[in-house]
Amino acid sequence: MGKRVALGVCMLAALASAAYGVHVWAAHSGTSFWMMWIAIACVFVAAGLAAWFGWWKALPKVVRRMCAVVACIALISFGTIEGFVASGMRAAGEPGLDYAIVLGAQVHKTRPSLVLKYRLDKAIDYLESNPNTICIVSGGKGANEPFPEAQGMAEYLERHGVAASRIIRESKSEDTRQNIANSRKLMTKRNASVGIITSDFHVFRAMQIARDQGLANARGIASGSPGDMLVNNMLREFFAELKYLVKR
Repeated sequence: MGKRVALGVCMLAALASAAYGVHVWAAHSGTSFWMMWIAIACVFVAAGLAAWFGWWKALPKVVRRMCAVVACIALISFGTIEGFVASGMRAAGEPGLDYAIVLGAQVHKTRPSLVLKYRLDKAIDYLESNPNTICIVSGGKGANEPFPEAQGMAEYLERHGVAASRIIRESKSEDTRQNIANSRKLMTKRNASVGIITSDFHVFRAMQIARDQGLANARGIASGSPGDMLVNNMLREFFAELKYLVKR
């Protein structure tokens, strides 16, 4: 009975993971992270088969203990990092900033991706409330994009009433580190106050990078993000944060 329950639970988890991976793929987010969910589904299948055929019990006790220790460390690390990520998800910045940097994301031929639209709409709200703030839109052209992200971002802001004179385009960046470093070079004011507008799940890491780039007084401004993609984005951000810590 225990084997059947374990196998059933694992197979249901595998189906759910695979289905969610397909959903993420269909969203055309511009990344291949949807494949992680397929990999997770495969892990659940393997776990179910191991329970059914007794592979786990066949392993030496020392190996099972080592696996358990590794799993505990992984869970603690995951919970800790996700806690820090969540701590930045309500960042609101402050009024009257000199500059607001909007970090780029996937653009399509006729519109920004949904993630980028959330960021741009947040920028519009902030710029309307703070008429003296200059906006820097930052993002280069990816292999799967029709033009630089900065171009699409600027055009979207202008269509929604932001004067072109308030927008500076930074169109060479390929990642968050370059977004912030290249945008900083475009600031003409010394000791300027800066807001970093990005998705809620991305604020914590973006602020770490901003401090690395010398923007010690930068403020995070969190936009929303698609609710159905939040689990995917939080998991992706976990791995992105690990990569950042290793390369730091």
